[in-house]
Amino acid sequence: MKKMAFLMVPILALAGCHNRKQSYQSVLEYPVKQGPAEEVLYTPEHTLFSVWSPNADTVMLYLYDQGEGGEPLRSTLLKPQKDGAWTGKQHGDLDGLFYTFRIKENGKWYEETPGIFAKAVGVNGNRGAIVNMLKTNPEGWAEDKRPEMKDLNDAVIYEMHWRDFSAHQNGHFRYPGKFICLTEENVFSDAGQPLGLQHLKQLGVTHIHILPSFDFGSIDERGGEGPAKVLESGAAEGGNYNWGYDPKNYNVPEGSYSTNPYDPVCRIMEMKRMIQACHNAGIRVILDVVYNHTYNVENSGFTNTAPGYFYRTTPEGELGNASGCGNETASERPMMRKFMVESCRYWLNEYHIDGFRFDLMGIHDIQTMNEIRHMADEIDPTILIYGEGWAAGAPQQPEDRLAMKANTRELDRIAAFSDDMRDALRGPFSDDRVGAFLAGLPGFEESIKFGLVGAIDYPQINMELVNYSKSAWANNPAQMIAYVSCHDDMCLVDRLRASAGVRNAEETVKLDLLAQTAVLTSQAIPFIFCGEEVMRDKKGVHNSFCSPDEINAIDWSLKDANKPVFDYYAGLIALRKAHPAFHMADAELVRQNVHFAEAPNNVVVYMIDGKAVADSNFIVILNANRKALSIDVPVNGYKVIVRDGVVNPEGLGYVADGKAIVPAQSALILQEM
Repeated sequence: MKKMAFLMVPILALAGCHNRKQSYQSVLEYPVKQGPAEEVLYTPEHTLFSVWSPNADTVMLYLYDQGEGGEPLRSTLLKPQKDGAWTGKQHGDLDGLFYTFRIKENGKWYEETPGIFAKAVGVNGNRGAIVNMLKTNPEGWAEDKRPEMKDLNDAVIYEMHWRDFSAHQNGHFRYPGKFICLTEENVFSDAGQPLGLQHLKQLGVTHIHILPSFDFGSIDERGGEGPAKVLESGAAEGGNYNWGYDPKNYNVPEGSYSTNPYDPVCRIMEMKRMIQACHNAGIRVILDVVYNHTYNVENSGFTNTAPGYFYRTTPEGELGNASGCGNETASERPMMRKFMVESCRYWLNEYHIDGFRFDLMGIHDIQTMNEIRHMADEIDPTILIYGEGWAAGAPQQPEDRLAMKANTRELDRIAAFSDDMRDALRGPFSDDRVGAFLAGLPGFEESIKFGLVGAIDYPQINMELVNYSKSAWANNPAQMIAYVSCHDDMCLVDRLRASAGVRNAEETVKLDLLAQTAVLTSQAIPFIFCGEEVMRDKKGVHNSFCSPDEINAIDWSLKDANKPVFDYYAGLIALRKAHPAFHMADAELVRQNVHFAEAPNNVVVYMIDGKAVADSNFIVILNANRKALSIDVPVNGYKVIVRDGVVNPEGLGYVADGKAIVPAQSALILQEM
């Protein structure tokens, strides 16, 4: 407990509360808070508090000496300002204390809240913490720098969840499920394969996309109830696992990923240590952000500071539900827009985050997303921003104003996931049992071609045959994320087993490698899901958001058993990074230098003229048939660099007599000598 005698005074009686009631016809008339969106500004001499609550009658500040339990040390009335904020100054060094705000509006007292911009919290995030942020910086933090990056589509993204990546006993991590698992050195599988950050370096990815790592509501940070019972669906009863798409405090790291969730400094410093370790390894870090909804409405910081403002409602006055989680936020309203922009700025500056993945980005309005892009450009134009260009339901805004995939061309260097290419490869999201190209079904070739050029206008593609999009939706290839699976779905191995009619393990491997060849040779930004490089599965569970480690944890003995698969992934990534022909940043360069050839059903053949980017010429052939095929290619001068699940830039043979023999269910890549 931090003893501060000057704070140990009686709580003020509420009878003397300052009453300042403005007359607003609706929340749309609320003023916009001036200055920073932050609510607590600390110095050793005093701390400034400022919470935006335009329609409040009264706003109280409570100070505590602990993160949960106990009575307030002091309560103080905040004073109203013309911009809708209520402010106050507390003298003395308050470092280490905790606080909450409580508002009264229209005669109703709302629950205590740390506000909407808490930068540090106690256990389970119910109270904000006053922290000298300089104490949260690991040694050398001032010298931390983002790894070099030239163009946005130089990125190769690896999506990971902390527990998935480090919880299995075969991983031998000392800090399983924690931020600092990536700071551990000398972590090996049973057979001596490097794991952790060394695994990611060996794989060659440029970015890790970490699932939501801000403070979220579904996990009790004090610890779970022991092993979960796995239900038939793969979900769990009990346990303490979640993906984290249930925001509580947007600007604080999640306590369950720290070694001490009771210590507000610990979670911050450990997240910074993780980012610093990644940067030292040459890897950037992308934060998955979920501004489109909150864990709940009744107890959210949004409701408990400005009731009714931050959420959209239907014409009947009910909460909108485009998120599928019971609410949707109103990004088009000035203070929500300000909050999102300033929250992203805070992560970029305070934590040195290198990019953002926006959950259900289609709920947010285009203007807000572009303002976030422009803010990021002021810090570093190579910060990566992308998201899901859809919603789970119909948002309470006109679709042409929203950051939907179809409106990506209205976004400034912001990318969207391509479900066109994803489902053309493996089958629809709506039915795990239905296959597509990988299952040997014809009719998906145009959708794959559309993904290979990065969803741009391209004259050789018949858009009438593309599965979801009837017109191009990207201005340049860096506005498309190419992928075949992610956390929110069956992982690739499970999907192949469910829908591709695979007959044995060998066929599963072949189709896995074929799928990722399409992803990693796309002109778009490639994205792979953690563990796919070692053939992980999730026991067939599609939606494993709360399934236990038994379902989600990656068994790292798979790296020992599937070393050739890992080597293929790493080889393709290295090939892509070494050759700008596979990631041309300009749409016109792609149109002029990528050409598709006529091919049989379930085959895609394309040629890349790399001379425009000072590179070689390449031919890529994707064959999903269960038989080898002979494909006509230029007569002379090409060596085979990818064949039969092997990548070798030095060559695996040569093309003879203008015929390339492409093995069944595999890719062939040729390079001009």
